[in-house]
Amino acid sequence: MSFLIDFIIHIDSHLVTIVNTFGNWTYLILFLVIFIETGAVIMPFLPGDSLLFAACALAANPEYHLNVWLFAFLFWIAPLLGDSLNFFIGQKIGSTINDTSFLGRFIKKENLDKTEAFFEKHGGIAISLARFMPIIRTMSPFVAGGSGIHYRKFLRYNFLGATAWMMLCCSAGYYFGNFPIVKKHFSLIIIGIIIVSLIPAIAAGLKKRFSKK
Repeated sequence: MSFLIDFIIHIDSHLVTIVNTFGNWTYLILFLVIFIETGAVIMPFLPGDSLLFAACALAANPEYHLNVWLFAFLFWIAPLLGDSLNFFIGQKIGSTINDTSFLGRFIKKENLDKTEAFFEKHGGIAISLARFMPIIRTMSPFVAGGSGIHYRKFLRYNFLGATAWMMLCCSAGYYFGNFPIVKKHFSLIIIGIIIVSLIPAIAAGLKKRFSKK
């Protein structure tokens, strides 16, 4: 876990190491990270927004010879495929999740409850909105699959969310990631991205707690 935290906070330097070590295999490696983050419902802790930002910041630097358009395509298709896999897992076994089941050991009921409440409040558009919220974006397709929503409807909202997410994160990284002040304080920027992305979930949790009181 300490390695994962260090990887996320210093993701720029770790990505440079990956690029220098694996070359063009970097595209596949980062695709798999995003795919697994959303496709494997038990791994919501993998980097998402920060990875897109950092990867496209590197692509904007000619020193690394990375294709930003290929990154954009992979970072668009990965969540579409990952969320679809997650949806079908939820559709198949979502109603059987409990503390004693295999997935129940990894999936916190608290996270599922938060996602279900978010889904019930916002309806189908929650699938699109969840793409911008860590943890909830991993749980949302799973909950949607178990809720009985038709896959075609899910895919429509998933498409909107994945497209907007990719465009925002990739554009921000590509156009702003190499500003001197951003490069100098890259770790702080990454921490800021994580905090901002968590604000909606924190706000929703606080609102729910105070409403109970």
